[in-house]
Amino acid sequence: MLFDLDLIKKVYDSYESKLEKVRKVLNRPMPLAEKVLYTHLHKSEKLREFKRGEDYVNFAPDRVAMQDATAQMALLQFMNAGRSQVAVPSTVHCDHLIQAQVGAEKDLTTAWNQNNEVFEFLKSVSKKYGLGFWSPGAGIIHQVVLENYAFPGGMMIGTDSHTVNAGGLGMVAIGVGGADAVDVMADMPWELKMPKLIGVKLTGKLNGWASSKDVILKVAEILTAKGGTGYILEYFGEGAQSISCTGKGTICNMGAEIGATTSLFGYDSRMSDYLHITGREDVANQANTLPQHLTGDSEVYDNPYDYFDKVIEINLSEIEPLVNGPFTPDLAHPISKLGVDAKTNNYPLDIEVGLIGSCTNSSYEDLTRAASIAKQAKEKKLKVKTEFMVTPGSEMIRFTTERDGILQYFEDIGGVVLANACGPCIGQWKRHTDDPERKNTILTSFNRNFAKRNDGNPNTHGFVASPELVTALTIGGSLTFNPLKDALINEDGEKVYLDPPSGEEFPKNGFDIKEMGYIEPAKDSSDIKIVVQKGSNRLQLLTPFAPNNEENITGLKILIKAKGKCTTDHISMAGPWLRFRGHLDNISDNLLLGAVNYFTDKSNTKNQITGGYDKTPAVARDYKNNRVQSIVIGDENYGEGSSREHAAMEPRHVGVRVVIVKSFARIHETNLKKQGVLALTFNRPEDYDKIQEDDTIDVFEIDKLAPGKTVRLQLNHTDGTLETIEAQHSYSPVQIMWFHAGSALNLIKQKEV
Repeated sequence: MLFDLDLIKKVYDSYESKLEKVRKVLNRPMPLAEKVLYTHLHKSEKLREFKRGEDYVNFAPDRVAMQDATAQMALLQFMNAGRSQVAVPSTVHCDHLIQAQVGAEKDLTTAWNQNNEVFEFLKSVSKKYGLGFWSPGAGIIHQVVLENYAFPGGMMIGTDSHTVNAGGLGMVAIGVGGADAVDVMADMPWELKMPKLIGVKLTGKLNGWASSKDVILKVAEILTAKGGTGYILEYFGEGAQSISCTGKGTICNMGAEIGATTSLFGYDSRMSDYLHITGREDVANQANTLPQHLTGDSEVYDNPYDYFDKVIEINLSEIEPLVNGPFTPDLAHPISKLGVDAKTNNYPLDIEVGLIGSCTNSSYEDLTRAASIAKQAKEKKLKVKTEFMVTPGSEMIRFTTERDGILQYFEDIGGVVLANACGPCIGQWKRHTDDPERKNTILTSFNRNFAKRNDGNPNTHGFVASPELVTALTIGGSLTFNPLKDALINEDGEKVYLDPPSGEEFPKNGFDIKEMGYIEPAKDSSDIKIVVQKGSNRLQLLTPFAPNNEENITGLKILIKAKGKCTTDHISMAGPWLRFRGHLDNISDNLLLGAVNYFTDKSNTKNQITGGYDKTPAVARDYKNNRVQSIVIGDENYGEGSSREHAAMEPRHVGVRVVIVKSFARIHETNLKKQGVLALTFNRPEDYDKIQEDDTIDVFEIDKLAPGKTVRLQLNHTDGTLETIEAQHSYSPVQIMWFHAGSALNLIKQKEV
């Protein structure tokens, strides 16, 4: 459907003239990422050449998108910003609060019954403040955005790390926390450190079993789970143009798993075709008037090493299908070696559940390729050997694939079609198991596979692959099965082989839909009342955080010294906790629940008031009740994963004043800054080892916090000895103002007043 045409025309009408001014300043050819960033500078930002990886820059994104779990806190904050309407087009998408249990229809009914209070709150706030509202069942936010809102050369932010999916349509789309969304919705500049650039040159063409999913799984293997931090990945080359628009979206989507700020492709005919078939011919026609400006300059792509900070080259013709995991999305196993690797590493060989779809791989092309395997299986008298679940990405995809008989192919071999929602991908899955702690293997076409991510079981070995490969392996039933060469025994006892998948980029009869599930903002919102019931356990109005106005922060107790990987899932779990995303006090009872304590190797921590051990949120609550302030110590890439700002708001709520780590994931570091937590990194990573369990820590001269100035901390050991360590920070002048005000929102309110 066509939305925001006037906005898009406005962007394109000024695009060329803005770019001319930028070229005069830079005086060199430009990658696409720079074109989009520089043409979206905020009016308060003076045009100059910004240093990648160093300069903080104010931007003016074109739009904002929020999913229902993060939208609650974002809109609760926006209600305190003093605005009557959002300043840019913004939308709310209800996709996270629908739990997968038995199937689409019943699960959706259950979700409405369980979450009605939250859905009605989001709907009323959307109507009141001018946001578009996508009802439960309408689809997963990123698929809906790609189908309706994304446009080449545009810039958007979204309160979900996989907002980057829109890069498949040539958009700079960045995942952020809710407070960042409030900035843009409140007509404030949105600040980001100018990203560095990685050029990914694609040659050749995918063939056989290889798919776009395998491209990003390969990139994840090359860069690792934190190798993209601080970078935008820009894909180019003949290989890039051979990939469909939705295939490009898949690649960009999983860029979040390597920490990338975002990923994108230059505008091409595949994007134009996608815009046409999704009813946005007018957008394609607009884009086709300036195609040379909606991709990188030819000089950049001809000499990438001169213009990108890093370059990766991948020949698509040589890609072998990959299966990545377990417990991390960058551990890659070529399908030819998967069985051997699984045996060597003692992975559970039997696949207990196969799941396809999600925001990453639920396009028409994805489902038809997977369905071609299911169709073969039926014809060759095969069925899946275990549970098999299918998640369409949107109601348009679901309706069209049902019309075309695609979903029936999955059901014919034992598949269950789930609601158009995130479901098992984010832990919203009531898994059918008699032992929730048993060691087991599942295979998904999702994007994220951290421990406990899908079903809450730390012993579930989650592997990620393309939808067609997941389908085939679920039919084979084991990690030792290689569908490219191994035979299966069918119902008649015959040996049969699976042929390579085949799919259709678009439906022959076009896309169709009966009910979009979209509700427009009210034309007159003066009479709309927003109700948050007193005593509700789902929603809670926010109280501003206190300013940080001391000279020193002293007497900090260690809440936890986290060991190893500590993602936002470890800091603020999803799954059943999603029901408290609009209630800061209640959801704080999951704070760091999954983090592993360096001193105990368990998910607990020492209460320095009582001397005993307890779950970390219980200790945090006791500290808060006793007015004890605390500090969190973290390892490498702390806060990797989701954009959820609850992982920053919860520690702030219970009295965590400082988080010091070896290194941060970008979004989480920004979220901590937004909420007034002092985010520091060790000057010397080995100083992490100096911190003892019973230490009390002092942080000096926070009143003199300044860009580039180190921060001094004192470790007060129980034996009476003292040690001084130094820490770095990445605060800009504006971010320092957030800190002293107590939060970015406090600063916005001061300016509105």
